[in-house]
Amino acid sequence: MGRVVHTLNEGEVVCGVTSLAGEIYVLRDKERDQVEVYDVITYRLRRCLTVPNSRTFEDITSCEHYCCIYISDWRVDSIHRLDAQGAATQWPVNNRPQGLSVNAVHNLLVTCRTARKIKEFTTDGHIVRTVCLPGDVINPWHTVQSRSGQIIVCHGGSDDAVQRVCMISADGRHIVHSHGGQPGSHADQYDAPRHLAVDNDEFVFVVDVFNSRVTLLSPTLHYVRQVVSSDQLKWRPLRVYLDTHKRFLYVVESELKHGEWTTGRVVVFSV
Repeated sequence: MGRVVHTLNEGEVVCGVTSLAGEIYVLRDKERDQVEVYDVITYRLRRCLTVPNSRTFEDITSCEHYCCIYISDWRVDSIHRLDAQGAATQWPVNNRPQGLSVNAVHNLLVTCRTARKIKEFTTDGHIVRTVCLPGDVINPWHTVQSRSGQIIVCHGGSDDAVQRVCMISADGRHIVHSHGGQPGSHADQYDAPRHLAVDNDEFVFVVDVFNSRVTLLSPTLHYVRQVVSSDQLKWRPLRVYLDTHKRFLYVVESELKHGEWTTGRVVVFSV
């Protein structure tokens, strides 16, 4: 089980967390200064960045190669790109963007939940390809890509009959491995699998929102163990980011009141 190392301050809802060049980037749902930048060692707030022309955030990820962060904005169907100094550009996805990740060739993968597609973009917003997911992959939330090119996606909302993590062939046509199925609370079940992280050995961390846990799967999506349990969290986990060098897992959690996400924070675990 992971060990709590630090907890960042509570505040507005957190839409995602990532790190870049020795700093932690926390994305919050507010009108200005939405990206809080913390020192990765002391956890002290260094500065804030404002995302121009933004509406409603969904996720954040980073790219060390291009030294930038990406933010998905589903209200305007766009991606915001910010460099470390806060200089911003924006490009359209032409579908509602959800989860974000960067693959081995430094391209951005955008999961489009309602369209059931994965779109791959270069760092300057040019479309590389679009992958249409198999028909039984409903409500995909987040996608990561293995070094071998296979796509790992978590899918299913709290009302869906199938909720699981799938490994899909690089062309998107075939499910190679899967974990989960009928929703529930057992070790081989999920209740809204929402976000993923992958380590250097291709083990997969899965955020299980309404079971309030983070599950670890093998590279072939077999259950290994829980790495974060409900008694280690105050609220519901929504996003996760893995610092593969330090083996620190950053878990975003938020309070759910009357059907609305309210207060949020980031909890750092050593795994």
